[in-house]
Amino acid sequence: MTNNIEISQSIHLHHGSGGEHMTKLLNDVIFKYLKNDILDVRHDGAFIKMNGNLAFSTDSYVITPIFFKGGNIGELAVNGTVNDLAMCGAIPRYLSLSFIIEEGLSLNEFTEIVKSIRTTADKAGILIVTGDTKVVERGKGDKIYINTSGIGVVHELADIKIKNIQPNDAILINGPIASHGMAIMSEREGLQFESDIVSDTTNLNYSVLELIEKYGHKIHFLRDATRGGLASVLHEIATDSKLGIDLLDENIHVENQVKSACELLGLDPLYVANEGLFVCIVADEIKIEVLEILKNININASIVGKVTHEHPSKIIMESAFGGKRVVNPLIGEQLPRIC
Repeated sequence: MTNNIEISQSIHLHHGSGGEHMTKLLNDVIFKYLKNDILDVRHDGAFIKMNGNLAFSTDSYVITPIFFKGGNIGELAVNGTVNDLAMCGAIPRYLSLSFIIEEGLSLNEFTEIVKSIRTTADKAGILIVTGDTKVVERGKGDKIYINTSGIGVVHELADIKIKNIQPNDAILINGPIASHGMAIMSEREGLQFESDIVSDTTNLNYSVLELIEKYGHKIHFLRDATRGGLASVLHEIATDSKLGIDLLDENIHVENQVKSACELLGLDPLYVANEGLFVCIVADEIKIEVLEILKNININASIVGKVTHEHPSKIIMESAFGGKRVVNPLIGEQLPRIC
């Protein structure tokens, strides 16, 4: 056995046994690339100090393929939990990270995932402070699954609750829809087509922080539009608030290649997953100012509609020609294993 893990090697069951092979994996990959003062204590848990109201979120990532245009499962796992905390109006601080690795995953791929986790966490300003690694038999997993749990401090000006949504509130999104889902589908066996579609996975916490610091309680509600896409998130909001939503079709931007891919596969972009898109519901008087902030980050940010007391719990879409249709909730799973 050499002193350093060779990139040609792969994960074996003994890497999860708790013995010297596992110690070597932890030291040569996980602790090496995720190093920080809290994690370096190497206890069964993390010792952290926090003040204020806390937000806590957890999620698991089972995406296939694990590498795709614009990211990989590691980057997705960090951004997903960071964004869930941000949607609570919280500043992300600490993250736990657990791997379930299938025997046979190459150490080269695993190392690349861990490196991207560190880069993504640094970008979002969150520390990975504890975690776990398990290895399962070949055929009992799908290369690698990742669970992340995050803790953040809720901003003192934030009050992000469904009950705060009011009729005439403006609904904004921060960019084009459906890029992540179609980036994944373009990679899947049997559905490959030439494209430059890239996942929109990114951290949203800094954009949200800017909005909260400027407008406080006038930011009524936030939600990232991941599984089920924009339509599913809006249906949850309409159902929970018992208010209606009016949407403007022409204001919902879809990149041309994404639109073409959706047409090829018979998918509606409204229901396709995103990983860097969020819905922002704000008081009507600040909608133009909020839009300007979001457009400074992505020119395709837009005001896509408004909340109404009419047609409660329903979404009505108006076309560029003035026609209207009901946007129905998603039935079943349109794109499985997308995050």
